Amino acid sequence: MIERYQTEPIKKLFDEQFRFQKWLFVETVVAEVEEAEGIIPKGLSKKLRQVRVDPKKVAQIEKVTNHDVIAFLTAVREKIGAEGKWLHFGLTSYDLVDTAFSLIIQEALTIILKDIKQVCAILKQLSIKYRRTPQIGRTHGMFAQPITFGYKIRSWYEETNRNYNRLIQAGKEIRYGKLSGAVGTYAMLSRKIEKKVMKRLGLRPEPVSTQVLPRDRYASLAASLVLYGCGIERIATEIRNLSRSEVGEVSEPFTRGQKGSSAMPHKKNPVICERICGLVRILRGMLVPAYENINLWHERDITNSSVERIIIPDLFHLVHYITRKMIWVLKGLNVNKDRMQENIEKTYGTFASQALMNLLILKGMDRTSAYKRIQQASFQALSSKTNLKELIRQDKKLRQYVREEELEKIFDLHWHLRNL
Repeated sequence: MIERYQTEPIKKLFDEQFRFQKWLFVETVVAEVEEAEGIIPKGLSKKLRQVRVDPKKVAQIEKVTNHDVIAFLTAVREKIGAEGKWLHFGLTSYDLVDTAFSLIIQEALTIILKDIKQVCAILKQLSIKYRRTPQIGRTHGMFAQPITFGYKIRSWYEETNRNYNRLIQAGKEIRYGKLSGAVGTYAMLSRKIEKKVMKRLGLRPEPVSTQVLPRDRYASLAASLVLYGCGIERIATEIRNLSRSEVGEVSEPFTRGQKGSSAMPHKKNPVICERICGLVRILRGMLVPAYENINLWHERDITNSSVERIIIPDLFHLVHYITRKMIWVLKGLNVNKDRMQENIEKTYGTFASQALMNLLILKGMDRTSAYKRIQQASFQALSSKTNLKELIRQDKKLRQYVREEELEKIFDLHWHLRNL
């Protein structure tokens, strides 16, 4: 991920130094269990706890070995002397890599879930704050019927909360590790050893593995992250639409000293929400390789490795970045209640067309005739900029069906919002 869209907490988790520390941690726990079970002599785990691996040294060795795990193990053995012969005893590379990666992913999810919880809290607060703020609803981009702005935000909250829970579940589905060996048959170490190691690591043993953990677990994680991103994009898109000059109901913060355009000093562009929408396009693009990684040859091939080195860290970087940007937008969101009321008035009462039609049907008019009469009156209201209520009052035939108190009720915003 380019530095512009990195966040420091996620950057730390996916840099080489941290990865090697996790590898070392897994090897240390394995050594502790193997020593306790009498598989290897005592002494290795104590030495491993004192080791710090230099990524530059590992990279130097890898130029020769062309194998990053062997390079790592070689660098560690150089630091621990004779006990090094027992390092990685009974393991294959991905016993180490997949198990450690699960630990890293759990830490990354903890960071992201904390901030997503904050998004939920802000949305809930805003939905309550604006629960009685009338706003015209829109379908197909056109005026429809009244809602409240708080109701719109509540929809955002519910979706974000669902995605929060999906990510918790995805975390559970990837909280697995393995020590089952080169093809997953426990030929070198028993299931008993695996269970003891995983318990100490806070992971569960994979029920049936190959040389690797099944990649549907990673695909599920990617899907949950992308679904969450799509939910944030939905919020950003709505803010962008509501901030358009001709709408003007909502706008993202515009800070002191900020410039909207190099050419037009008057501009206040929704650049953060636009950036969020752009980055979610990248997120969605990572789903295909995540799904394609599920299908590995036989007990595994290495086609998944290069893909995951890119998409897993980048998924977390982008999700954390857009989350923090959305928090900033929501905390400083500008809401123009007066403009919302103005836009309701620009409907010239046509938001009541369905209620009027239904009333005519209840009073005995057939639906086709009722629809046609209200449609004609609504089009006339918009073209002449005359409130629909006044046109109905002037229509002698329709007044035979509609009493004045019914007319007042149908055009009352509170009546339309009574069940919200």
